[in-house]
Amino acid sequence: MRQGSAPNFCPPIEEGTVYDLEDERGDVIQLEFLGLILHDDGRRYGFFFPVTPDEPAMSSGEVVVLEVTEVDEEDQPVAFELVEDEAIADEVYEAFKVAAKDLYDFE
Repeated sequence: MRQGSAPNFCPPIEEGTVYDLEDERGDVIQLEFLGLILHDDGRRYGFFFPVTPDEPAMSSGEVVVLEVTEVDEEDQPVAFELVEDEAIADEVYEAFKVAAKDLYDFE
């Protein structure tokens, strides 16, 4: 199992795991799961890479930050929402970069 560098980080169990998520318009988008940060305020934020034919899973590019809005009976995330507050997105992305520094290269 992969390990992160911080106790507030949950890395993906398997590299290259891609999920189909539906956006607010009902369009399905594919996102590679990069990990989850447990924030100080008790909220959870997932980090994803949009997967396209030109940018397949396990390649690199822009990271999407989504807040976990619902969990199942096993406390696993089942619903996400785009983080629109730039300050929060920046804060949790910085925490993600620190926690995942041994797993990913950041520019």
